Amino acid sequence: MSNSPVRAQAKGAGRVSAESNSAVGEHGASKRAKATNRKSAPEPGRAADSRSPRTAEPGTPRTAEPGTPRASKPASPRASKPAASPRASKSESPRAAEPGTSRAAKPESRLAMVRRARRINRELAEVYPYAHPELDFRNPFELLVATVLSAQTTDLRVNQTTPALFAKYPTPEDLAAAVPEEVEELIRPTGFFRAKTKSIMGLSAALRDDFGGEVPGRLEDLVKLPGVGRKTAFVVLGNAFGVPGITVDTHFMRLARRWRWTESDDPVKIEAEVATIFPKSEWTMLSHRVIFHGRRICHARKPACGACPITHLCPSYGEGETDPEKAAKLLKYEKGGFPGQRLNPPPDYPGRPAPPLGASG
Repeated sequence: MSNSPVRAQAKGAGRVSAESNSAVGEHGASKRAKATNRKSAPEPGRAADSRSPRTAEPGTPRTAEPGTPRASKPASPRASKPAASPRASKSESPRAAEPGTSRAAKPESRLAMVRRARRINRELAEVYPYAHPELDFRNPFELLVATVLSAQTTDLRVNQTTPALFAKYPTPEDLAAAVPEEVEELIRPTGFFRAKTKSIMGLSAALRDDFGGEVPGRLEDLVKLPGVGRKTAFVVLGNAFGVPGITVDTHFMRLARRWRWTESDDPVKIEAEVATIFPKSEWTMLSHRVIFHGRRICHARKPACGACPITHLCPSYGEGETDPEKAAKLLKYEKGGFPGQRLNPPPDYPGRPAPPLGASG
């Protein structure tokens, strides 16, 4: 009985040695050590990451080997393609748009054009506070006749011609009863004197017969008179009767197109389009300001861009002379130090009156 404990201890020692021997591998490493190594390995090395390079190594040995497991992931073919394609598409889209400059090529909106047009009108009002019709007249009849005579000639030439005409034929009745050849001789300096004689004598007869010798104050009546169109009618209505109207002459048409208020070259369409941009109360004075600017600065052949006060609002800047000194030499009338077109200008006109016919200016 005394030997049983010893044998038990020996058996226990044998079991321990056997267990310890069975727990040691071929290289002497403990199975428990291996187990702990396996459990602890995922934390620092992240077994999931370490497995990916192993699986990726056969397919991409050169790209996966130099880098760490984390760096090898984007180097894999599947990860690199989707990562590169969105970046490439994002970077390529703006570059493709840059050469086209879609923002710069975008046309001006209607609202922006209206705001710019109205600002032009306000600034022209500061430049030409004295803007007025540049035909001399004392009553609606004289203005009507003078406007008909102004076709294909200058207001200056008309103003130099009408004093003698109205001195001899002051009323519609007088002019309607005149001898055509005598009228032709008086208005010869205005050009196309035969056709103009028929017009002014015909409208005088119509005023005498249909309107009691008075100029009507309605557009529909005025345009029925011989030689009277919408332009002439609006000149008379706006300046003799105070009825707002847009006068689309050659200067107004040119500037309206240069300023991109319209693309039309039809006076009636231009009138209708410009009428939608400005309030009706501005129509008459707008016409005077635009025509003043066209006659003095924004010429047809060579506009004086370098002397223009509204270049910051003009989309056509650069069509003319941009050098300030050279542009200053292109200015006309009071802007260039020359006489105006009226022999009897308004009191607030800053320039000199025009000389009579035959006098040196």
